[in-house]
Amino acid sequence: MRLNAELQLDEYSLVTTKLMKRHATTSDETVDTDELRKRTAQLALVLDLANQAFVRHKPAGLTVDRLAGRLHKLRRQVAPAVWQKLIPLAQQHPVAQYLIQDPFTRWSVEKPRGYSGDASLLDIYYKHPVAEEIVASSTSLGRQIYAYTSEAASSVAGRERRDILTRTVDETVRRVEKAEVLAIACGHLREAECSEALAKQQLRRWVGLDQDPVSVATVNHDFVGTAVEALHGSVRGILRRAYALGTFDLVYASGLYDYLPRAIGVRLLQRALELVKPGGEFLFANFSDEITTDGYMETFMDWPLILRSADDMWSIINAAIGKGSFEAQVYYGSNRNIVYGKVRKGDL
Repeated sequence: MRLNAELQLDEYSLVTTKLMKRHATTSDETVDTDELRKRTAQLALVLDLANQAFVRHKPAGLTVDRLAGRLHKLRRQVAPAVWQKLIPLAQQHPVAQYLIQDPFTRWSVEKPRGYSGDASLLDIYYKHPVAEEIVASSTSLGRQIYAYTSEAASSVAGRERRDILTRTVDETVRRVEKAEVLAIACGHLREAECSEALAKQQLRRWVGLDQDPVSVATVNHDFVGTAVEALHGSVRGILRRAYALGTFDLVYASGLYDYLPRAIGVRLLQRALELVKPGGEFLFANFSDEITTDGYMETFMDWPLILRSADDMWSIINAAIGKGSFEAQVYYGSNRNIVYGKVRKGDL
């Protein structure tokens, strides 16, 4: 899929499969031929079982659930280099013709905006009204599969993340009168739709920054006349201090760290804290290494992520803040599919 001419990816965030594979591959990592042969046969059995279930019109949700569970188990068993060899084999299997009918899976594979995890994909698993037509136009089987994929633990966690962002903004406004908020990689800023503080005009400004001009235009259209303003910008631009943004009571990056190598994540956190006022906070989220849909996402959705544990989040935080005047915490969402890091800047 060709990128829209308006979209220029800065490659600091690994939002395409090609970039992610480049990051995941190391020159000294070799593939054991016997291991690959064994795991290829194991994968073929897993995929054939799922394909037969679809042919026999078994319940779609149960079929995909079993498939996702088996792929997760296989992914955890094999070396990363072997797993990378298995991914295209899965994508070329006949079972993909059934799975691609799911609007969530199809959008992820086709990548209309040219990269993984775009804002419209999030709208699909948010079950946002703008995605209703996409779901309705799918086949009956596609809607049955969507009934499962949209309620998988990772999707539930994604919707909870949106609600946590809304709550965090509203809590910031209760703490600081006329608060200023910055969302890095804001997407469609769906968390603003349910914000009580925004509805009551209690924010001074809520700035959204995104590298996708379509997302920027959508936010500015949807929130015209409010404190919300979206700007075109990238991780590279933030790190280079290319934007005159001012400072904020809350800065957050909700889905960006899923695509950031550790070194870039550390640098971004350091830069974000420069944008935080004394007493303010930086919040970031990452899909955790406890999710069980990882194998399905990387194969049939062509959606690889950098998964992290609580220890990984602490590693980023500790490397970024050093011995500065900060308070930090790391915690999981309710089903542990997303892990959060929060850093509070000390008062002057």
